[in-house]
Amino acid sequence: MNLLSRSEEIMLLTILKLKENAYGVSIREQIRIDSGKTWSFASIYQPLDKLTKKDFVRKLKGEPTPERGGKRKYYYEITQEGRNALLEIKKANESFWSGIPEIAGK
Repeated sequence: MNLLSRSEEIMLLTILKLKENAYGVSIREQIRIDSGKTWSFASIYQPLDKLTKKDFVRKLKGEPTPERGGKRKYYYEITQEGRNALLEIKKANESFWSGIPEIAGK
């Protein structure tokens, strides 16, 4: 079993949530909304690069825009391999948590 790191798992889940609007800034903002924590851009792009090399995500070039001074955005989409990895880590997490007694407030 090749488990994902927690940051890789968060990236894949965020890309799924954002659908076709998953690019660096929107991913960072969604993580801030979901976690209440602001991640640095290095914390965003490092796992994205790893996931791209593992073929868990695909990096796609957007069109250049005047708002970005003619630069392109790079969008990310999850591959089937990435979906499979998420299902595997979900199953592993459920297994790790099974049998754990209630921990909240007791």
